[in-house]
Amino acid sequence: MEPASPGIDHAPDRSLDPWVWPMHGRGKSATMQPRRNGKPQARARCAGRELAPLDVPMGLNLLAISAGNTRTCFGSFLDGRLTGCVAISNGDVDNFRAAIEEAYAPLSSLDSTLVLFGSVQPRITERIRKYVPQITGRKVLRVEEDVPIPIGRQLDPEAMVGDDRLLNAAAAYDTLKQACIVVDAGTAVTVDFIDGAGTFHGGAIAPGAQMMLDAMTHRAAQLPEIELAVPVEPIGHNTQQAMLAGVYYGIRGMVRELVERYAEIAGAFPTVVATGGNADLLLGGLDIVERFVPDLTLLGLAVTIKRSLGGCEEG
Repeated sequence: MEPASPGIDHAPDRSLDPWVWPMHGRGKSATMQPRRNGKPQARARCAGRELAPLDVPMGLNLLAISAGNTRTCFGSFLDGRLTGCVAISNGDVDNFRAAIEEAYAPLSSLDSTLVLFGSVQPRITERIRKYVPQITGRKVLRVEEDVPIPIGRQLDPEAMVGDDRLLNAAAAYDTLKQACIVVDAGTAVTVDFIDGAGTFHGGAIAPGAQMMLDAMTHRAAQLPEIELAVPVEPIGHNTQQAMLAGVYYGIRGMVRELVERYAEIAGAFPTVVATGGNADLLLGGLDIVERFVPDLTLLGLAVTIKRSLGGCEEG
């Protein structure tokens, strides 16, 4: 194996079979603990449905690109399977071309390769449109402009939703075929609800963990600048640990409360899927999270192409 390019992150092997990656520290599906106030208490496991690997048509070769707020991920799909993922910081301009070249290498000799991207960063969108055609020699398609994301929407008329949230919803529903909640813990934390008919209803958006820490530093003179980590214990015995405890347990509590509120509206507890760069750190071991799928947005890009090619068979 060639040495990794500097500044480029490579996904661990577990991301290559995402839907069989169980929740952190647990080998079984999660169940909700009873609540004392009479609200929904427990949920059965997905009506007995196993969480299978994503159903993408064989023969699909795709360079999938997801540009988030902090980093851009390049996924290589060979014969419908995610075989590699390269991630790079959005600020790392020097290695952007190298990341594209590395992700495209296994696809370069295949005539049928498609290129599809989604982006929530205009400056990265410009970079993708400039460099990807130069390197691949292929037409670059963008979700929603060239190919619609295959998820229904029940939103206010003026609502603007990021590509990443819709792609996550499409990937989760395409596999589960039932109501679900997607928690994306990255630069921001989003908790989104998709109903049993495959309609995205929106959800909640909150600051991400590092954003919370940075805000405290910038707004309070005596609070230091610190990096995100799991606190030693819930009660912080120094300023740094107190800040970490507030952010870490605050986000976990927020996610739990929102999931329970959504469940009240839905009348049952939907399956909860977590993704995002900080998902494992912030939500690992949280009993309401049933699956961690780190490459959910890339899988959503594959689902989008699948649907556009007419691969709409029901599972």
